[in-house]
Amino acid sequence: MAISADSLETSTVRTVMWRIIPFVFLLYVINYIDRANIGYAGLQMNKELQLSSSAFGLAAGLFFIGYFLFEVPSNMALARFGARKWIARILISWGLVAALMAFAQNDIQLYVLRFLLGVAEAGFFPGIIVYLTYWFRSRELATATALFTAAIPVSYIIASPLSTFILDHVHWSGISGWRWMLLLEALPAVGLGFICYLALVERPQDAKWLTPQQKQWLTTELEAEHATSPDRAHLSTWKALTNPKVLYLAVIYFAYQAGSLGIGYWMPQIVKGFSTTLTNTQVGLIGMIPYLVATVAMIWWSRRSDRTGERKRHTYIPLGVGAVAMLAAGLAGSPVLAVVCISLALAGLYAFKAPFWAVPTLFLTRATAAVAVAAVNSVGNLGGFVGPYAIGVIKDTTHSKTGGLIFLSALVFIAFVMATLIRLRTNDHARATVPVTETTQQR
Repeated sequence: MAISADSLETSTVRTVMWRIIPFVFLLYVINYIDRANIGYAGLQMNKELQLSSSAFGLAAGLFFIGYFLFEVPSNMALARFGARKWIARILISWGLVAALMAFAQNDIQLYVLRFLLGVAEAGFFPGIIVYLTYWFRSRELATATALFTAAIPVSYIIASPLSTFILDHVHWSGISGWRWMLLLEALPAVGLGFICYLALVERPQDAKWLTPQQKQWLTTELEAEHATSPDRAHLSTWKALTNPKVLYLAVIYFAYQAGSLGIGYWMPQIVKGFSTTLTNTQVGLIGMIPYLVATVAMIWWSRRSDRTGERKRHTYIPLGVGAVAMLAAGLAGSPVLAVVCISLALAGLYAFKAPFWAVPTLFLTRATAAVAVAAVNSVGNLGGFVGPYAIGVIKDTTHSKTGGLIFLSALVFIAFVMATLIRLRTNDHARATVPVTETTQQR
């Protein structure tokens, strides 16, 4: 019995979505728990290792220096060895380094291990983003990316009660709760690395769970969309890294990451500062609230972006909301108002992600996008060093969270202004948009 074109399209997209997204979503949840749980560890670790706020911020941020230095080489290796082998390698190596952090005895050891964790994880996020382009067309990419990156707020929703419960209740063999937390939360990455090597499918042609008709339809669609054209340039590695449009996106992402990760790493200690009577577990439960709000906002906003085919407003409006809400959080006079403002700030910051990441793969070929996405992500992720470290330095200087949040708000506002200045061209509703900076290229 013949299958209509619409039915074939619907069934294929649905099958791919259900087969690919849940697995990479799980990987990213584990990834973010292992990179961000230092925020919860700090509730006990800072005192045990005698870390100042600046030292804690430095330890949190050093992850992104290692990430920055090795991200592009990692993605070049992914293109050479394939997603299945390389992503499995990333998972196993980061799990082992994350586990070693449980044995740090002083600030220097912690600094080294956080740096090495960044080295081990480098290439994971942009590698997955590029991997998604092997399976999804432009019209589904923002939604697929949002469902994948929704793992970030979900990881905090899971980690907040889980990590703080371990802090308060797991002290086996007289070992501190923060050490058990780091060790126990690192182990899933190693196991999933072996599963990834065995189960991840590289390309639609290799998918046994697609019918021959579905394979043919999807392969044809993707090849047609990714064919080199005047609108979608194919650049060398060096030209991709130095392309003005790529660098412009990297600066936006840098300012964004400073704000997003600055709040993320310091959230437990910000909440702890609301009251001296809060237990670590209560801190974790309160810390879930902003990320629940952010998860809903992220998925809804990205689906709206895909449905309308519009990218520019869907990129800059969330940044504007995030900047204003972050400023309000810094000036808030009550804990309840502060949590509301932080929730709005994170809703804006996370809603920004999917429309933003739909951009690089739309104006470059798939091969070039692997390097370009890595460049944007690695340069941008240096903001992950600036944000947490700046809050630590400002907190040590002023003994207050207010100055740090105002500083981060200013950075996000800069990203907002830059995003409003991106010039976009829409060829049609289905193909989404292409970022253009030159006036002569505007039609």
